[in-house]
Amino acid sequence: MMMGPFLFPEEPPLSLALMNGDRLHEHHTGEARVNGHEELAHADEGNDQEVIVIQDTGFTVKIHAPGIEPFPLQVSPQEMVQEIHQVLMDREDTCHRTCFSLQLDGNVLDNFAELKTIEGLQEDSVLKVVEEPYTVREARIHVRHIRDLLKSLDPSDAFNGVDCNSLSFLSVFTEGDLGDCGKRKKKSMEMEQIDCTPPEHILPGSKERPLCPLQPQNRDWKPLQCLKVLTMSGWNPPPGNRKMHGDLMYLYVITMEDRHVSITASTRGFYLNQSTAYNFSPKPANPSFLSHSLVELLNQISPTFKRNFASLQKKRVQRHPLERISTPFQVYTWTAPLAEHAMDCVRAEDAYTSRLGYEEHIPGQTRDWNEELQTTRELPRKNLPERLLRERAIFKVHSDFTAAATRGAMVVIDGNVMAINPSEETKMQVFIWNNIFFSLGFDVRDHYKDFGGDVAAYVAPTNDLNGVRTYNAVDVEGLYTLGTVVVDYRGYRMTAQSIIPGILEREQEQSVIYGSIDFGKTVVSHPKYLELLEKTSRPLKIQKHPVLNDKDEEVELCSSVECKGIIGNNGRHYILDLLRTFPPDLNFLPVDGEEMPEECQKMGFPKLHRHKLACLRQEVVDAFVEHRYLMFMKLAALQLMQQKASQPENAGSLENGGSPPGSSPSPENGVEEGENPPGEEQRPEEEKTEGKGEEDCVAGLEQVKELTETIASDDVAVDPKSKEVIQNACKAVGSISTTSFDIRFNLDIFSPGVRFPESSKEQVQDQKRLLKDAAAFLVSYQIPGLVKDCLDHTMLPMDGATLVEAMHQRGINMRYLGKVVDFITKTPARTQLDHIYKIGIMELITRSAKHIFKIYLQGVELSGLSAAISHFLNCFLSCFPNPVAHLPADELGSKKKNKRRRNRNLGAADNTAWATMSPQELWKNICLEAKSYFDFGLECESVDQAVEVYNLQKITLLREISLKTGIQILLKEYNFDSRHKPTFTEEDILNIFPVVKHVNPKASDAFHFFQSGQAKVQQGFLKEGCELISEALNLFNNVYGAMHVEICACLRLLARLNYIMGDYSEALSNQQKAVLMSERVLGIEHPNTIQEYMHLALYCFASTQLSTALNLLYRARYLMLLVFGEDHPEMALLDNNIGLVLHGVMEYDLALRFLENALVINSKYHGAKSLKVALSHHLVARVYESKAEFRSALQHEKEGYTIYKNQLGEHHEKTKESSEYLKYLTQQAVALQRTMNEIYRNGSNANIVPLKFTAPSMASVLEQLNVINGILFIPLSQKDLENLKAEVQRRQQLQEALKSSEQPESEEKSPEESQPVTVMPP
Repeated sequence: MMMGPFLFPEEPPLSLALMNGDRLHEHHTGEARVNGHEELAHADEGNDQEVIVIQDTGFTVKIHAPGIEPFPLQVSPQEMVQEIHQVLMDREDTCHRTCFSLQLDGNVLDNFAELKTIEGLQEDSVLKVVEEPYTVREARIHVRHIRDLLKSLDPSDAFNGVDCNSLSFLSVFTEGDLGDCGKRKKKSMEMEQIDCTPPEHILPGSKERPLCPLQPQNRDWKPLQCLKVLTMSGWNPPPGNRKMHGDLMYLYVITMEDRHVSITASTRGFYLNQSTAYNFSPKPANPSFLSHSLVELLNQISPTFKRNFASLQKKRVQRHPLERISTPFQVYTWTAPLAEHAMDCVRAEDAYTSRLGYEEHIPGQTRDWNEELQTTRELPRKNLPERLLRERAIFKVHSDFTAAATRGAMVVIDGNVMAINPSEETKMQVFIWNNIFFSLGFDVRDHYKDFGGDVAAYVAPTNDLNGVRTYNAVDVEGLYTLGTVVVDYRGYRMTAQSIIPGILEREQEQSVIYGSIDFGKTVVSHPKYLELLEKTSRPLKIQKHPVLNDKDEEVELCSSVECKGIIGNNGRHYILDLLRTFPPDLNFLPVDGEEMPEECQKMGFPKLHRHKLACLRQEVVDAFVEHRYLMFMKLAALQLMQQKASQPENAGSLENGGSPPGSSPSPENGVEEGENPPGEEQRPEEEKTEGKGEEDCVAGLEQVKELTETIASDDVAVDPKSKEVIQNACKAVGSISTTSFDIRFNLDIFSPGVRFPESSKEQVQDQKRLLKDAAAFLVSYQIPGLVKDCLDHTMLPMDGATLVEAMHQRGINMRYLGKVVDFITKTPARTQLDHIYKIGIMELITRSAKHIFKIYLQGVELSGLSAAISHFLNCFLSCFPNPVAHLPADELGSKKKNKRRRNRNLGAADNTAWATMSPQELWKNICLEAKSYFDFGLECESVDQAVEVYNLQKITLLREISLKTGIQILLKEYNFDSRHKPTFTEEDILNIFPVVKHVNPKASDAFHFFQSGQAKVQQGFLKEGCELISEALNLFNNVYGAMHVEICACLRLLARLNYIMGDYSEALSNQQKAVLMSERVLGIEHPNTIQEYMHLALYCFASTQLSTALNLLYRARYLMLLVFGEDHPEMALLDNNIGLVLHGVMEYDLALRFLENALVINSKYHGAKSLKVALSHHLVARVYESKAEFRSALQHEKEGYTIYKNQLGEHHEKTKESSEYLKYLTQQAVALQRTMNEIYRNGSNANIVPLKFTAPSMASVLEQLNVINGILFIPLSQKDLENLKAEVQRRQQLQEALKSSEQPESEEKSPEESQPVTVMPP
C-alpha cells in the first residue's frame, strides 16, 4: 500500500512558490537567472566532490570534568574548541561551569582553533576540564549564565520580545516529546480511553471566538523557584585594598529559607563574606564555602536551591532543542498573559549600564558594523565550503546588526539618545548609537519636495531597503551597500544604516563621485562605478543611459540619478540611496501629455498617488520580461516557418506574418494584452501556430534559439533573411539590442528634473512605451493571474500576511489592493472567491486604520501611550458609542504641565489632541483613507456595520491591526459588543513593539539542492529526492543555524517523503521540528503553522497516536477560526480530517458534524459538481453506513455517483467503485429491512441473521486521509506491482491480527481526487 512513486499535488515547483505547497518566503526565483532565461549560475559545478568535504566523519573524545564520571562526546573535525565549551555549558551535569579550559596532555587548547588543527587529538583522546581563575569579565559571564539557567523555563523573555526568544505551544498538545509518546502509547490501541469531544467553541457553527486558548498555560511555566533574590550588592565595586585581595564583585542573595547572605566573587571563586545590607565587612565568613561555581556554593547553603535547581535542569534538558534555541530575528507576540515582574539583577544591570550592545563578548568594545558587513562580503567563494562559510558569516552579521539597529531605533525614538545635531528641530535630528546612523522618515530640507514631501520621505527608506536587498542578491564583487534596517515604532519610521568610514568628516558634495544629490540637476559619473554597475545591469534589467547635467553635458549612468556612489576611506565603492532600483509604476504616476494603454484606463489608471516614488516590484519586472521573451520566440519562429513555406516568393511575404517593420513596433493591441478573462489567454500568434501542428512550432523555437546564439557569437556568416527575422522580433518586443533578446529599463524616464540629450530621443520614446506596457501587463496579466490562482486554490491566503505574500509573488504592490478586490467582485465565480474578498476587505480596513494610527501616535507623549492606544482600539472595534480617553495626568494627580519637556516630542505640539477622537470620526476617516489610497469605496460607518456587511470577525480585525502596528494586548476575553462599557482599558495594553524590515541573506547552494530535490520528487524519484533534500537541510543548517523559515519548508517536505516511503517515526520527528520551527519563527498562529499542525496530525494518526492527532487537529481548527473564521476552503480539508479520525474512533455523530460542514464548504468553493464534493459525499455516506442509516448513506452516495458519472464517464474506475458501493449499501438496506420485518412478524423469538455493523478499520481511515491530503501512491512497473501486492498482503495479515473484523468494502486510491499530473514509468 505504501510503495512506489507518487505525486505531490500541492508541492509546486518553486518558480511558482505557491502558498499552498512549500513556500519559501521572498525567494525571487529570478535572482540567479539573467534576463529570465539563462541557466542558473553555479548550480552544479561539481557539487558532488564538494559535498563530501563537509561531511567529514566525526570522532569521539572522553571528557574528564571535576566531580563527575568521565563521559564520551561526539565531535566533528570542523568544530572549534569553543563549541565543546558551549556543549559543556548546556549539559545537565556540567552546566554550572563557565570559567574553565580544556587540556589535552597538559596543554591548554586554543578556544578558536578548529579540532582538526590540533596535534594528537584523535578517537578516544582524553580532554580534561580545568577550572581557571576568574576575572571581572569571567565573573559577570558566570553570573549571567547562572541567571539564564534559573530562567530557562520562564517564557517572559518570549512574551517581552527580547533576546530572540519566541513562543511554542506544540508540547502542550502532544504532552511532551512525540518521540517518547510513540514508544509509550503503542500499547493503547483500544479506543476507550480517548475523550474526543472538542471544546464547544471549536465545533462547526459555533459563533464564539475566545482569545485565551491562543496561549494555553504551560505546566512548566510555573517555574520551580530556587532563590528569592539574586542581585548585585550595593557594595560594588570593591575598594582598592580589597581588589588587591582578589575581590572582583559582590552579590547579594536571599535563599528560599529566607537566609540573607553576601557573596564575594573572587579570582578563586565564590565565597560567603561577613557584610550585611548596611554593614561592609568583606572578610570571609566562617565557614566560607569557597566554591569555583556559584551553584556549588548555593547548593551548600540552601537545601531548596539544591533540590529545585537539579530538577529545573532536568526539565530544561528534556525540552525539545528547538524550543530553546534563539531565532535569527526577533518575533513578537501580539497577546501575552499578565506576568509578575520579578527582580532580575542581569536585566537591571543591562538597562542601566552603558552596555551598548555587546561589549562584554567582543574585544575592543563596540562593533564596527560597517567593517563586519563588508569584510564578510569579501570572503572567498570559489568552492562550496568557502561559500558556506561566507554565507554563514553574512547571515550572522545581518541578524546581529538587525537586532542592534532595532534596539537603537527604540532607544532613539524613546528620546534616550543625544542627537549629533541637537540644535536643529526634532524632525531634522540624526543620531549615532553603537556605530549605527539613525534618521527619521520626515522630509527635511525639502529634499523630497517634488516627490510628495513627508509621504515620499516615509516610503523612500523601504524602497531603498528593497534596492539594498536586490544589489546584495546580485552580489557583484567590489560593489558595496550599507547595512540597512527600517524600523517603525510608535508612529515614527526610523532608518538605521551602517556608517561609511570617513563620510561624517566630509561634506556630501565632495564625497559623491557618481550620481546626483539633487535629483538630477547636477550629475556626475565615474568609470569604475559604470564598470561595476554594468555587471548588475543585466540581472536587474537596467539600461545604461546618458542624461544632461546643469552645464548641458552628457553624463553616462547605469542606475537612476539619485543612486549615489561614494568611495569610503577604506577604498571601497559604496552605492546608496537605491530608492529607485526598479522602473517607475506609470499606473500611479500621471504625466501630462502621456496616454496610458487602454487596459489601464479601463481600470481607472493613471491614478494620482500620494508620492512619486511608486515603483514596479522585481517580480513583475521579471514576469514581464519572461512574457516578452516567449512572445519574441513565437514571433521569430512563426516568421522562420513562413519563410520556409514561401521560399520562392522571397521577402515579400515575410512582412505579412510578423509585424511589418513600418507598423506599430509592439504588437500590443490584442496580441499582448487583450482583455481576456483569466483562463482564456489565447493570443493570435498561438492560434496561427496551432494550425501548423505542434512539432513544427517546437522545431521553429529550437531554430530561433540556435539562430540567436549564432548571431550572438558573430563567427559564422548568417543568412541576411534570418537576421532580419530576429531584428523584426527584437523590434516587436522592445528589445534594446537588434540581434538578441535583451529588455532593460531606463529608470530615469519620467523623473522630475532629469533631462535627456537630443541624440537619445528615439530611445526615450521606446522606453516610455516599454514602461507603459509593463504597467499594462501588471493590470491585464498579473492581477487576473492572481485571481485565477486563488480560484484554482493554488494560492490559499488565510490572513492579511499571506494575501500580501501572494500579491507580492505576482509582483503586485499593496497599493493595487483596492483594484484586486474590485476585480474579484466582477469575477463570474465570485462566491468561490469569498475568502479572498473577505481577507481583502479586512486588509483594506486595517491598513487604512494603520495609516491613521501612525499619525495619531505621533502626537502622544510616552506617559499617555497606553491610554491613547486603548482609546484608539475602542474607537476602532468597540460597540460602546462614546469612549472617553483618560488623560495621563490621572496617575500622579499633578495638573502642572512642565513647559520645557513638551518640545522633546517629535510630533505635533498638542499632546492631548488624540483624546478627542470618536468612533464615528475614526470610521469616517478609515473610509476616506480607503478611497483616497486604495481607491476602494467601503460601505460602513461603524465597526458593527463593517462586521455585518462584510461578515468579518472583530477578534480577527484586532489581530490584524495589532500585528501591523506592533501593539501587544493582555490575553483575556474581550467583550466587543457591550454598549455600556468600552472594550479596552489602559491596563489591557501591555506593550508596543517595533515593526522591523531588514535584508534576508540567502543560502544559495542549499537552495539549489532544495530545488533539484523537489524536481526529482516531482518526477517520482523519491530516494534521490530525499537524499538531495537531506543534503539541502545540512547546508541550510550550516548557513542559518538551526532555526529558519526555509529549514521549516525543508523539514516539511522531508517528513512528507518519509511518510510516503513508509517511515512514520522519521516523518513524525521531522514534522514535529517543522511545527516547532514554524511556531517560533513565523508565529504561533501563522497560517503556515496551522498547515504544519495538520500534517503532523496525519503522521500521528498513522503512528496510531489517535488522541494526539485529534488534539492537533482541534488546535489547527481553533487557530483557523481565530485567524480567519469558518468559511474557508482549507477549513473543508481540516474538517474532513477531523471527521475521518472521529469516524475511526467510532464517534459517528461528531464525525458527521464535521464531515457535513466540509461538504457545505467544498460545494461552495469547488462548485457542486466537483470531484472534491463527490468525495465529500462518499465520506458522509460511510459514516451513515456505520450508523446503519442506509437511506441517508444511499442518498449521499448517489449524489457522489452522479458527479463521477458526469465528470469521468461510466467506465472510469471511480464511477464503477461508487456503483459497487451503492449495490452493497442497497443489499445492506434490504437485509436490515428483512430483519426488521422478521422482528415485527415473529416478535422476540425471531430468527435474526446478525448484520455486519463494523467500525471502519484504521487502514481504511488512513487510506481516506491520504486521499484527501493529496498523498497518492502510484505503482510504476510490473515488478513494482508485484512488490506492492506482497506488501499489501503482509499489511492485511497484520491488520487482520489486530482486528478480527475487517470492513467489507475496500477502497482503491485514485489520482483524480487532487487532479495531479501523471507520472510516466521510468
